[in-house]
Amino acid sequence: MNLRDLVYGLYARRVEGRLDHAQVPKHIGVILDGNRRWAKASGGTPEQGHKAGADKIQELLGWCAETDVEVVTLWMLSTDNLNRPEEQLVPLLAIIEDAVRALAADGRWRVHHVGTLDLLPARTQSVLKEAEQATLGNTGILVNVAVGYGGRQEIADAVRSLLLEHAERGTSFEELAEIVDVEHISEHLYTRGQPDPDLVIRTSGEQRLSGFMLWQSAHSEYYFCEVHWPAFRKVDFLRALRDYAARHRRFGS
Repeated sequence: MNLRDLVYGLYARRVEGRLDHAQVPKHIGVILDGNRRWAKASGGTPEQGHKAGADKIQELLGWCAETDVEVVTLWMLSTDNLNRPEEQLVPLLAIIEDAVRALAADGRWRVHHVGTLDLLPARTQSVLKEAEQATLGNTGILVNVAVGYGGRQEIADAVRSLLLEHAERGTSFEELAEIVDVEHISEHLYTRGQPDPDLVIRTSGEQRLSGFMLWQSAHSEYYFCEVHWPAFRKVDFLRALRDYAARHRRFGS
């Protein structure tokens, strides 16, 4: 361990020691951004960047478990990413599949897919379904893996699901228009039954959501971190929690 690592370790313990666990967000959404830029800066390949980013996930979940976070949503692949050239997309999907298998094999987390399965290759769909089924009985952190996810697509899917449900019941459009409200749509989101994210973290310095959890993040706090995702450290995570705890959430009041 070099001097810099020692200093960061001491600083992280100091921040953690002052952290009020009662003020920790229960649901954290994370936009895992900057894998390719990290790789380029390190002289590596995009695949190496994505692999390093995938390896960071287990570290993050360990930090979340230590601080009593209950739900974590990881944006691993957007619907826009599916338009990448095949030579980029195929290895990226393989890395994501390996990461999801590792989450399921860990034995602590409950894995839940959020996104549109039909947009994904059959092998990726199978990995996501198997991971979710295998971890149903786990009692640890609920880990939403957002693969093939887009916020607008989620809202469109929720409305479509709502319409189909009421069509099966024989509800007329006029009757549905009279009763539909925010809660009706929320019940058809990919995250139905879960609390909305209290905190959304985005790495790599970008200060936008890019369509991440558009519906659920209406009252979320945002934390934008300059560091690229593979280089994200425990001290960066603790700073995000400290920043969150210092805010006064008003929910529009």
